[in-house]
Amino acid sequence: MADLEKASGDLLERLTEVLEARKQASPEQSYVANLHHKGQDAILKKIGEESCELVMASKDQDPAKVIAETADLWFHSLVLLGWHGLTAADVLAELDRRMGLSGLVEKANRPR
Repeated sequence: MADLEKASGDLLERLTEVLEARKQASPEQSYVANLHHKGQDAILKKIGEESCELVMASKDQDPAKVIAETADLWFHSLVLLGWHGLTAADVLAELDRRMGLSGLVEKANRPR
């Protein structure tokens, strides 16, 4: 499990670095730069689309599509994090903070 955690963290770190670099690329040559050029609404639209596609893949009970659509959703979520100057590490830190807490307890403790 430790090897998987390290590999996952390394991959997220590398993806974050690539996405950050691509923000500065030409919108004509980089999908990520194009999304940033179009603005937050374009990124949010993609997240909405990918979320719906993931739901449909799950409803179709197609494991390969579930994996592919989850990857698309995660990718666009990472793009959105970059839009806000955040990284996957920020999300991982929040998930780590929540480890060991009941989901019901964690939700009840959130600021309103």
